Formats: sequence, structure tokens, C-alpha cells
Amino acid sequence: MAAQITELTFLEHLAGRFGIPVPEHLTDEATGAEIRAAMGRWGGKAMVKPDIMSGRRGKHGMVRLAKDYADAQRQMKHVQGTEIDGRLPRTAYIVQYIPSDMEIYTAIKYDSRYLGPSITLSLAGGMNIEGIEDKQKITSPVDIYKGFGAYQAGELLSKLDCPKKIINLLSRHLVDFWDMFISTGMRMCEINPWRITPQGKPYACDFKAVFDESNFKFKNIGFDLPEYPANVTAFEEEMAAWNASSYRGQAHVADLGGTSILPILFGGGASTIIIETLIQNGVKPLFLSDFGGNPPYERMFGTAKICFEHNLTKTKVILILGGKANNTLIDVTFKAIADALQSYVDTNGPINTPVIVGRGGPQLVKGLLTMKDTLELLGLPYVIFGPDTPVTQVAEYAAKFTLACAEEENS
Repeated sequence: MAAQITELTFLEHLAGRFGIPVPEHLTDEATGAEIRAAMGRWGGKAMVKPDIMSGRRGKHGMVRLAKDYADAQRQMKHVQGTEIDGRLPRTAYIVQYIPSDMEIYTAIKYDSRYLGPSITLSLAGGMNIEGIEDKQKITSPVDIYKGFGAYQAGELLSKLDCPKKIINLLSRHLVDFWDMFISTGMRMCEINPWRITPQGKPYACDFKAVFDESNFKFKNIGFDLPEYPANVTAFEEEMAAWNASSYRGQAHVADLGGTSILPILFGGGASTIIIETLIQNGVKPLFLSDFGGNPPYERMFGTAKICFEHNLTKTKVILILGGKANNTLIDVTFKAIADALQSYVDTNGPINTPVIVGRGGPQLVKGLLTMKDTLELLGLPYVIFGPDTPVTQVAEYAAKFTLACAEEENS
């Protein structure tokens, strides 16, 4: 899967390099004297956080406010040993508490709608960013050749009615944010939130990023990515063994602990964008997947079969989606997925799970007809999007459809 980092790695290796203002921090290796001294500098308050490859730490109650040295020690031990979404933290750390009048969300990612990167801003940052309305955020494409300037950042912030005293300083740091993204081979990075002090100074107070491992800039990033405890599910374990059994086609998954969408995804960077779009629109898929690499029929059939056996009873929607392929034969992969779905029904009995499909590439029409015939034979509701529909638009539709299904179930 794509290489990822979280806030602690950002604090240790990237923030200073690119001039992004961040709170002071200490890891669990800090001595008692260092922690006491830091608590004194920070006004007696610190935030205790787990370093974990899982989002929503705050919503799980694992970002804690410590008000003295002893409390900080207790909280660090507690969060370091607590699972979140079935994953254990690598370590725990404390950061300076930053009082704020405002929290701002920013993210940069490669966006299929613009065939390049885009930046998203919102003045409604923080833990509830997934639930904000579209009118509370703004997304703008970035010309990869011209880059992103402070005047562009200022214009976007002004459109959001950001206070003028904040715009000048934050705009310059958003340029630093862009420089980090483009200089290190990232596919996506997010700072949520920037906490703005009463004096108008911004601090980047949480971070995550996904890298493109084939990008030479990532290969020259200058530090080693940390290793996290392996909390491997039975599904991940079986898929890893299946992936290692052949070099023909990819079979990469990472469990996300969701319960709403089973994603059969293709296309590396497109897979990451699809997952991010689903999450931003309020649903959490079961796992992140990347099944590209032109797999032959037997390979794709086995991959889909494992996905269905482990996850089909948990989900509300099957999403089969990827960008426009260059070499992957759509008729072969879709025939394999359709046959794996038929095999599951033959073994386990009828299902009524809706299926949403979006793809482009060689032999597309033949592949879509094969998929359509199987879905109709099984009596499954389906929606098929054409090859010119952006994957983000399909993902947004899938998210809204899933939420509507859940709402109907609860009514």
C-alpha cells in the first residue's frame, strides 16, 4: 500500500524543513525533567496523543488534555496501550497546548476532476470536518507548473470571509504547505486543524500524508518512515499471502474498520483519492484497496473471492471503481469479479447488496455488459457510470447513496 505518515513524523522531519509553524513536542523518550520544564513553558497544559496509523483519534477520545506533569505521564501510558480501530499506537507523545479562536482545515491532493492537484480550505476545521456543508469549504485546482502563491491563498481565504488579520500570515504558510507537498512526492496531505491564536498566529496541530512511492522525490525524502505495530486482520493476512503468491497483478488492502462500503478499487493514486472522497462525504469503507496491474482472470477472481468471503456480510454497498486504465483489460477483470460474486451467491445464498460501477479502459463495453448480465441474473440493484465520469463524482454518489440506505434502514 501507499506509504503514509502521521503528525509525529511531520513534527520530527518535515515541519522545520519547510518552515511550517508547529507546537513544541516531546516523545515518550523525554526525561521527567524535560517534561516538567516543557509543561512550565507551555503554561501547565499539554495535549497527549498516540502515534497511530488511524484517523479520528480525537473522536475516539485518545487526544487528551494534561494539566500537570503527573497527568501527562499517566495519559501517555494510557493512550500508548489503547487500540483504535483495531490498531495499536507506535508510541505516545505530548505537544504544547495552543489556545485558539479559530480552527482551519487544509488539504492538498491529486484530483481527477482537474487532472492535477487541488487545495481545499475551510474555516470549520477540527474533528467534525467530515460533516460540514459544501458552502463552508472551497476547493481550487493548482497549476503544477506555476505552483501556489500567497496571493492565491489570500484570495481563497477571503472568499471564505477569513478575518484579514489572519490572511497575510496564514497565506505565506499555505505556500510552505504546498512546497512540502510538491517537494516530497506526496499524493495527499492534510493539516486539520491549523489553530489560530488570539494574536492571529497559526499553528499546524495535526497532520497526515500519503506518498506516491514511485515518485523520485519520495525516494529522496531524507528519512526512514517509522514502523507501526502489525495489527493484521484475517482478511489482510489472507490477502497479503495471496498477493505474494504471484507477481501478476496487485492485491493490496489495508483494513479501515468501516461497515458501509466494500471497495474493489483500481489505480494506485486513484484508490487513495476515492477513499478520501468517501470519508470526506461521511462514510467509512471497510478497507483501502488497489487491484490494478493488469491481473489475469484467475488472479482477479481469487482477489475478489477473498474480498467477498471476508466482507460481503458486513457491507451495505459494493463499489467497483477506478480511473481510466491504460493496460488493464476491463473485460477480464470484470468477468472475474462477476464470477466471484456469482460463486459467493452459489455457496452462501442470495444477497441484495447494491453495486455501483465506474471504470474506463480497454475492452470496457464488453466488461460492462458482462457485469450487467451477472448483476441482473443475481437480481442486484446497480448503477453504472461511464468512462468520462470523474472517480470523485462516482465516490460522492456512492457515499450519498450509502447514507440514504442507512437512513432508510433507521426510519
